[in-house]
Amino acid sequence: MKKVIVDSILAGFCISLGGIVNLKVGGIAGAVLFSFGLITVISYRLKLYTGVSGFVRTRRDFIELPVVIIGNVVGCLFAGLATKYALPDLVATAQGIVDARLSKSLWQVLLLAAACGFIMTTVVKFAREGKWLPLLFGIPLFILSGFIHSIADAYYLSAALTFDTLTWSVVALYIMELLGNFIGCNLYRGMQKFA
Repeated sequence: MKKVIVDSILAGFCISLGGIVNLKVGGIAGAVLFSFGLITVISYRLKLYTGVSGFVRTRRDFIELPVVIIGNVVGCLFAGLATKYALPDLVATAQGIVDARLSKSLWQVLLLAAACGFIMTTVVKFAREGKWLPLLFGIPLFILSGFIHSIADAYYLSAALTFDTLTWSVVALYIMELLGNFIGCNLYRGMQKFA
């Protein structure tokens, strides 16, 4: 379990690196460069919530999932605090992303997160087979479409919010993001049962 914790924290940090460059550069270039975070996660075989959710098979996998989420969030929290200190000019951009999320209904958030989850499981599956091109298209696709990645948002929330601004609305938003990502990550596998 110790390895799962360490790998989860590192995965959250790697995704945060993608978030940092996306905040700094923005647009198509920022979305493409964000891919570095997931390439690193897959190359080092780290534990990312949206990278493992679609491949949960055993009871142990389900037990590990909350540990992975907590580890990912801890890695993002560290990166978010570091951003506030070393790159304070990015805080307003992160706040803009958080505000955009909070302006949506919880059902909209669920749907946008599910779309991202579907993309994530697809690109991870192909990358595990040594096919990296879908990843280089899939990551910009979810970012530029406005789909929601719960771990990337853990970074944006950490960079933007303080303990005073952490409200029940933010908690509800994040729970819907996690749920939506899980649904999307398992969409293909779920639909195959009807085929």
